[in-house]
Amino acid sequence: MAFAVFSNLPKPLLLLFLFIILDTPITKSQDPDSRRYINCRKDANYTTNSTSFKDNRDLLLSSLSSAASISGFSNNTKGQFSDQVYGVAQCRGDLSLDECRACLSTIVKESLQVCSSGMSLEIWHDYCFLRYSDKYFFGTVDTSAYYYYSTSTSNATQLQLFNEKLGNLIDILINKAAYGDSSRMFATGMVNYTSSDKIYGLMQCTRDLPNEECYQCLKVYSDQISTCCNARIGARVYAMNCIIRYDSYPFYNSTAANELSSPPPVAPVSPPSGATPSNTTGGGGATKVIAIVVISVVAALALIVALLVIYLRRRKAVRRNTINESHTEDIGSVESLLLDLSTLRVATANFAEFNKLGEGGFGAVYKGFLPDGREIAVKRLSRHSGQGLGELKNELILVAKLQHKNLVRLLGVCVEEQEKLLVYEFVPNRSLDTVLFDDERRRQLDWRKRYKIINGVVRGLLYLHEDSQLKIIHRDLKASNVLLDAEMIPKIADFGLARLFGGDQTQGITNRVVGTFGYMAPEYAMCGHISTKSDVFSFGVLVLEIVTGRRNNGYFGSEQGENLLSYTWEHWRAGTTTELIDPSLGNYYSRSEMLRCIHIGLLCVQEDPVERPKMSMVVVMLSSETVSLKAPSRPAFCIRQSSIVSETHGVRRNQSSRKSTLVSRNEVSITDPEPR
Repeated sequence: MAFAVFSNLPKPLLLLFLFIILDTPITKSQDPDSRRYINCRKDANYTTNSTSFKDNRDLLLSSLSSAASISGFSNNTKGQFSDQVYGVAQCRGDLSLDECRACLSTIVKESLQVCSSGMSLEIWHDYCFLRYSDKYFFGTVDTSAYYYYSTSTSNATQLQLFNEKLGNLIDILINKAAYGDSSRMFATGMVNYTSSDKIYGLMQCTRDLPNEECYQCLKVYSDQISTCCNARIGARVYAMNCIIRYDSYPFYNSTAANELSSPPPVAPVSPPSGATPSNTTGGGGATKVIAIVVISVVAALALIVALLVIYLRRRKAVRRNTINESHTEDIGSVESLLLDLSTLRVATANFAEFNKLGEGGFGAVYKGFLPDGREIAVKRLSRHSGQGLGELKNELILVAKLQHKNLVRLLGVCVEEQEKLLVYEFVPNRSLDTVLFDDERRRQLDWRKRYKIINGVVRGLLYLHEDSQLKIIHRDLKASNVLLDAEMIPKIADFGLARLFGGDQTQGITNRVVGTFGYMAPEYAMCGHISTKSDVFSFGVLVLEIVTGRRNNGYFGSEQGENLLSYTWEHWRAGTTTELIDPSLGNYYSRSEMLRCIHIGLLCVQEDPVERPKMSMVVVMLSSETVSLKAPSRPAFCIRQSSIVSETHGVRRNQSSRKSTLVSRNEVSITDPEPR
């Protein structure tokens, strides 16, 4: 029936249709050599009495499959401590989303059937890969398991030429997968090794690998091909972090894969000068019809493309003006960071509650996945908030220009419709306060990690104050604004309140005091005097919190009503400093490093800003025990309250109309303008 319909087509259209069918590459279902490998490590099983690991694993597999079917890749972690499980899921780069979803669904079911109690599993399918383990494995090449085999029983007819062409193709694909423009870490390509024979190749790394590690993985395992498959015209290598395949037929979707190379198109042959095309019986009419149809379609497509270009340019201009009409020169430098609202809605499952990481004065923060597989944190300004747009503009302009390992990295921004969104790299261990002040999680922070966090925050502040092209005062440094990545490396975040200084300026006066009680320097909280020493004070408070495991906005000792600064000072004077140390550390810490950090913390919170050290000096004091430290003076007073946003001519309130008066220990009256 179908053939009868096609037979009624004009001969040129029928030939064109047949050509398209014959030229279609082999699809996944047509692949004659589809295989899978499973490596379940049953030597390390969770106990039957412990269901936490199993529950975390099942939850992880579900989230991996869901996220990877959207972007092609996902890595995630579920649970804590001994029940924590890490996982990666990835589809081959040429798969459609439907194919990816189907493949992942299949191997997730298989993994639960064949490895029901194992704590570690790898499963390779031709089109997708799944791995989970109770051990952290993200970002590094694992050589503990791999498979390689020949996919063909035929040998190359011209071995020397075949090996030469294959070697060239492999080198090109390794570089393209590891360092190419594609964030998929995926590459395909084709070369001719005779006039009639071709070699098709494919390489891919898991997207959690750095570029150098991807290159190393592909290089190491491509060298294994000669061991298993010398002279064979097809081979595959499945490793923990990369896959390699080549064959004599197009086993991948070249259109979806954006193939590296392909046979050059045949150039059209022009008729001789003065010649006229012949007009055979019946053919001329069909040719004219085809020509009219083609011209009409091309004209329509050209019109659609032109209208689309005009629309996109106008929308981009509107978004740019919406962000900041008065700072076009600054916004121009971050234009490439603009993201579509539709992309972020898909990434966060339309800001689903289960993706919500937390909520602050700015609004909610959601976890998501970009189409290239990167995990992100989306900061969403509350629509009902009376503040925040100015802070968003400020944060966008500042952070986009800052690049440092101890500063959180901005990936994009979206200002569309009623939404105002900032997109950051996802930091899996969240903020320092969620770990440090939690009775269970704080045990993850041994002294080595705490000392590394202190040093990382110092480096980040030094960059802001002295090493960046801009001179920036953060103004709201605190434990909740220090994020921890998978290796507990600290990243300073939340630049919405940051103040930019120019030239050699290091201090100023503001009529708008913003920040968090307990971390604000007294000269800033009382008089609006702002300087780099304001951040130094906040850093000193943070150091004492890290050492003691105590919040500064609490009182210690009911009779004296001491806050953390006073509490530390009294122990310092009494020579009982070791009593300050967080009991969860036990005796596993360096006494000299600990006492030095307490000493530096007290120097940073001195009342006179001149007496506080610069961050460059703090770096020296932390890195060298031979540098002598002067004796600290009594710390400045500390206000026990939450965040504030105040102005010299009034108070902006966000929660209630209550007013109260606080009295500091040196009897200075302070108006409490309510938390923001």
